[in-house]
Amino acid sequence: MNSFSIQSFGCRVNQAEAFSWAEEFQRRGLRYETEHSRSDLILVNTCTITARADRDVRSFIRRMGRENPEARLVITGCFAERAADELRRFPGVWQVVSNLEKEALPERILSQPPQEEKTRSRPFRSRALVKIQDGCDFGCTFCVVPLVRGKSVSYAKRKILDNVRAMVEQGFKEVVLAGVHLALYGRDLDPPVSFLELLQEITAVDGLHRLRLTSLDPRFMDEELLKHLVTDPRICPHLHLSLQHGSDRIIARMGRRIKTADYERIIARLRRGLPRASLGTDIIVGFPGETDEDFAVMEAFLERSPLTYFHVFSFSPRPGTPAAAWTQVHPETKKERATSLRALARKKNLEFRRGFIGQVLESVVITRSAADRSGRALTDNYIDVSLAECHVPEMELAGIKITDVSGGNTRGEVRPGG
Repeated sequence: MNSFSIQSFGCRVNQAEAFSWAEEFQRRGLRYETEHSRSDLILVNTCTITARADRDVRSFIRRMGRENPEARLVITGCFAERAADELRRFPGVWQVVSNLEKEALPERILSQPPQEEKTRSRPFRSRALVKIQDGCDFGCTFCVVPLVRGKSVSYAKRKILDNVRAMVEQGFKEVVLAGVHLALYGRDLDPPVSFLELLQEITAVDGLHRLRLTSLDPRFMDEELLKHLVTDPRICPHLHLSLQHGSDRIIARMGRRIKTADYERIIARLRRGLPRASLGTDIIVGFPGETDEDFAVMEAFLERSPLTYFHVFSFSPRPGTPAAAWTQVHPETKKERATSLRALARKKNLEFRRGFIGQVLESVVITRSAADRSGRALTDNYIDVSLAECHVPEMELAGIKITDVSGGNTRGEVRPGG
């Protein structure tokens, strides 16, 4: 095998794992390809959070069987953990690797050792992703993650700091911390380490320009952590706080153990401290037992909240979870409610982005086309900006002036000197 490509489904944790594999496989002499059709080896990091995620994985494997029948497919991730025997039956699947084994994926499937003299790798992403934790200790009634990823396991603080320093040395201007449950970080270590302590040490790393966090659980955000999030200039003003619903009755059925009043207090604190921040969450509609009143309460909560975006998912029963056995909401009702909330999410996000027209925001260049020099950049507060012309290389920071905002797009231009 001479070349490899990666297809990562689902969460930022999967993306962080894929980021690490891309570096390690190149160290072992394989060429990284962005096109799966040109790859000898295709690594597929799967997701099983919804039935749609399962379908997407199956569809991709079948498509690779048609487009690149000679390729060897290595399937891992959460769907592989849950349905290994099914996936082994697909043509082209060479190995199915469990979540426990995928930390050592390169060693498992390649015989060649890492090269002594490390050459510069082709980045898997324009921002560095660093995984700090995996698994979850909680048992939300709808969630399959603890079943496929196990209990919370934290990486050693020294390993994380070394990884961040390595990313800075490679020229990454933004580092993204990934974990299934970031706020649980360090509780399982001996001696224990707090997530706040880890953040303070990471943001003190020389040369680090900015740090972005993935999803945080508001149940574990005390005042000390909140204060750090709104005062540390290296932490991006973009925070995603998991909630799942806006009705206390449904939140209780989910096993979430939080009240919407507590959630509102936390996001109001963040909004006061970070007036230009992007604040987001995930929302499930059609959870078993959700009534019209529950939905109306949630919709009103989201309307009045300072949230700037929310991802809306129709409830999908997952095998082995308690909620899968409960009486389900009618599919058409779920579809109608999801459509309504997605419209609200688009409206709120459009209003948020319009507030920055004419402003110059620090951004990292995500992509740049060699053909026409167009590009994309991501602002520190999580606005994805299209650039008609971009002279700044990928991975680099630039000042981007927001020039125009529409329903589905934000356009901007690189400022002189940026």
